[in-house]
Amino acid sequence: MKKPEENVPVQVIKGSASVPDRLRILNRKQRHAVLATDAQGQPYPSLVAYALTLDGKGVLFATPRSTRKYKNVIANNRVSLLIDTRSNTDRGYLQAESLTILGKAHPVRKGAKWISLAEILIKKHPGLAEFVHFPATALIYVEIMHCVHVSQFQTVSEWHKETSRS
Repeated sequence: MKKPEENVPVQVIKGSASVPDRLRILNRKQRHAVLATDAQGQPYPSLVAYALTLDGKGVLFATPRSTRKYKNVIANNRVSLLIDTRSNTDRGYLQAESLTILGKAHPVRKGAKWISLAEILIKKHPGLAEFVHFPATALIYVEIMHCVHVSQFQTVSEWHKETSRS
């Protein structure tokens, strides 16, 4: 009997997944993502509660303005988010999928747009309503520029904003 890790592919395979569809599905299944920002030349990962915008063109999260992640976003708006379905077991290698989002992050100013975007985040994370509305909290919109979806360990599908290809 083969060990689970013996079935892991050793080469990258070009995938054909519809990345926007996978992003919508993962948005329904997963509540959190790992946000990577630039901290003066060093990658800085943070766990965030996220929500995909209704048009699928952006991702939202909230953070206090006093955090490193907020300060990093202000200094360099190029960020990435990792959403995944890992199980933390050897058997999970082939079943897990991940989606990396590369984008540009911007704080949303208070107003009508802020209200509609905050509602999307709060609908997915109702327990964060008070936090999102707290005056010291910033609502961040990440404009999606490029996505990389990985399934079956090394099957890679990509989507670029410019060409809208899978």
